[in-house]
Amino acid sequence: MTATISRAEVTDAVEITALARLTFTETFGPMYPPSDLAAFLEAKYQPEIFAADIADPSQALFKAVLNGAIVGYAQAGPCGLPHADVTPACGELRRLYVKRGLQGAGIGNRLLDAALAWLEKPGRKLWVGVWSGNLGAQKLYANRGFAKVGDYKFIVGNTADEEFILRRG
Repeated sequence: MTATISRAEVTDAVEITALARLTFTETFGPMYPPSDLAAFLEAKYQPEIFAADIADPSQALFKAVLNGAIVGYAQAGPCGLPHADVTPACGELRRLYVKRGLQGAGIGNRLLDAALAWLEKPGRKLWVGVWSGNLGAQKLYANRGFAKVGDYKFIVGNTADEEFILRRG
């Protein structure tokens, strides 16, 4: 079966929150002390936060639905990465996650296509931050024309991860 890609609605916020917590934990959980991970998820992954993001016209959140369940999502909006070349006109792919077991099935590529299509405007620079150890994501973004232009620290509790800043355009 093929997942259906569409814009998320505010009513999806609870399900997206559960998926976001699951996929972040699957991807990065072992890197953090449990208390740091729990505090991060509590602070950043709440239904109210996702509902507000979905309702915000400056952002777009796309969902992938398979067999009636949301199995992936991509979030895009104004760029918030710490780089000297970022301007208010820049756009950022903020998150792209697909449930484990469905990665490699093309769902992530289709979500990325939707988010990039929404972000793209003539002359607009697009940005994405990616964990330095996520070689698969780095390859995916390089294949879409993104190149490393900097780095920064992504903080989860007392852990500071090395993140790469990628830009296209």
